[in-house]
Amino acid sequence: MKHSTNQQTRRGRGPARRVGRSLALVLPVVLVLSGTLAVTRVDWSGNSSDSVLTASAATDVTTDAATVRRAPQDVLRDRLLAELQEKDPGTVLTHLQQAVAERPSLAGHCVAIARTLGRAAVHRYGPSRAQSYARPVCDTSFASGVTAAQS
Repeated sequence: MKHSTNQQTRRGRGPARRVGRSLALVLPVVLVLSGTLAVTRVDWSGNSSDSVLTASAATDVTTDAATVRRAPQDVLRDRLLAELQEKDPGTVLTHLQQAVAERPSLAGHCVAIARTLGRAAVHRYGPSRAQSYARPVCDTSFASGVTAAQS
């Protein structure tokens, strides 16, 4: 009797064992593919507009400088640096203050922008003339940018 009981027990484990082995082989592949597809569907740019990348389009994605969206602080910094080439730092600092007042979300980037303007002013006007335009914009960051460019 023992012999027939062992065979039945083995047979009972047979199909379950085969299903388990199949799942062990197939499940990781399914998880990797679904994870890859999920990652390609996420909008990583931070803009929730119409940019959804599908898995089929992932192979032919090109990055063109004209189509890449830039952060507002980068656009402002570049605009003010270009303006610094044409106007004096006092005018540019006024425009920085106005931009931060209009868009308070830029306040966190004001210090970095003002320092960059200070360094650029030293390259354009020299240290003493650039320092003469320093005023308390973004916690005197323009002046610290002038000082950093001198050393």
